[in-house]
Amino acid sequence: MKIPFLSSKSETAIDPVCGMNVDTGNPGGGVATHNGELYYFCGPGCRVVFEKDPKGYLSGEKSMEM
Repeated sequence: MKIPFLSSKSETAIDPVCGMNVDTGNPGGGVATHNGELYYFCGPGCRVVFEKDPKGYLSGEKSMEM
């Protein structure tokens, strides 16, 4: 069993709400799934607003600057 936060190889993803880089091994805001895709978040606030309107953030119609 591989424990992500102990992995020496760290990967990053872009938070779809604010555009920040997020460590996929230990995302501060957790993760959410939309249409079978996994999204990573810098903080819980970004995840919450994404879950309310994922299409808006993925289309670029909505965004939030940090």
